[in-house]
Amino acid sequence: MSLWLTHPLFIPSLVVGITILLWATSLLPEFITALLFFAVAMVAKIAPPDVIFGGFASSAFWLVFSGFVLGIAIRKTGLADRAARALSSRLTDSWPLMVASVVLLSYALAFVMPSNMGRIALLMPIVAAMAKRAGINDGTRAWYGLALAVGFGTFQLSATILPANVPNLVMSGAAEGSYGIHLNYLPYLLLHTPVLGWLKGAVLIVLICWLFPGKPHAPRDLTPSEPMSGDEKRLAWMLAVVLLLWVSESWHGIGPAWTGLAAAVITLLPRVGFINGDEFSTGVNIRTCIYVAGILGLAITVTQTGIGSAVGEALLQVMPLDAEKPFTSFLALTGITTALNFIMTANGVPALYTTLAQSFADATGFPLLSVIMIQVLGYSTPLLPYQASPIVVAMALGKVPARAGMLLCIALAVATYLILLPLDYAWFTVLGKL
Repeated sequence: MSLWLTHPLFIPSLVVGITILLWATSLLPEFITALLFFAVAMVAKIAPPDVIFGGFASSAFWLVFSGFVLGIAIRKTGLADRAARALSSRLTDSWPLMVASVVLLSYALAFVMPSNMGRIALLMPIVAAMAKRAGINDGTRAWYGLALAVGFGTFQLSATILPANVPNLVMSGAAEGSYGIHLNYLPYLLLHTPVLGWLKGAVLIVLICWLFPGKPHAPRDLTPSEPMSGDEKRLAWMLAVVLLLWVSESWHGIGPAWTGLAAAVITLLPRVGFINGDEFSTGVNIRTCIYVAGILGLAITVTQTGIGSAVGEALLQVMPLDAEKPFTSFLALTGITTALNFIMTANGVPALYTTLAQSFADATGFPLLSVIMIQVLGYSTPLLPYQASPIVVAMALGKVPARAGMLLCIALAVATYLILLPLDYAWFTVLGKL
């Protein structure tokens, strides 16, 4: 015992362990835990300041920040409301079509609106109005299905779009801080979209239609929309340019974070932008930004202090990772991510898993980048709603009972692991990633 107390990793491990425990149990608000980590880590001198506060220098932090700013502008100008209504107004002829339209809308908005919470806050009232026009009342199973379609479509499917999901950003920042690996928008989209985007979206639609049946019967709303305002047109053009720059990142070399930050700055400029200082101060969730910086700082600290290597060595002793059995190794790495999801929730999983990726790569023979990418299936498939805060928010806004959310979580997880996981492994193999 005394040897362990004098071990150089004891204090760093204690600080990291207590921080993870506080995030997992929510004994304190997440941003306070992050600030507590910064304070204790600096007082205990477990790592240099540039390591502990490295999250603030990460591209992931600035993607979260710019996502909030752009989300405010999109909501204020009415552009997102117009786009959502245009896509959904004629899609209430049948229940499968209605559910599919909500899932598709949740997924499509992720390409232009990076914030999960922002998309949910925007979509829930629009979907509620859409449901009312279709004769679907609050508190019915059909309404629970639509509300869950927003939450699950927003969180789980957006995991295939690099800037559109907080765990993705944490993973990107951890990979950049730990290994100097910079994830690119288009290759990431190609790797994950066919299985975890399109096929998973189809499975989600089928499960919602089966578990939460409904019969929309309201007539179509043919009321014409008002012409686009000048601000809407300007913002639409700016977002089109941002999306183009994200997609063409491999050509021009400017990361999504810096493109998004430039757009956010333009959005805030007096007389040129779309939001003022008061709207910025009330709309940007600084608590979430600090939380993300804390997670990223924790990830870099785990790597730099050697904690990650120590935990990785321990896991290597118990997990069936074998270079001669690639599918078993793929399954084991997904299992590790799923297990961590119970402890750290989806936002925290990439912070720890990514720091262990080099040890996993050495044991499996997989390329390091592929090992990092394998975790996406695990953290984007929660077994319980609490593991993904956007789903919890959607359930709260839609007043969905916990039992309904758990039912869909478990059903989708079972379908994902039995059907989609082997297909994901096959797609990785086809692309030469394993």
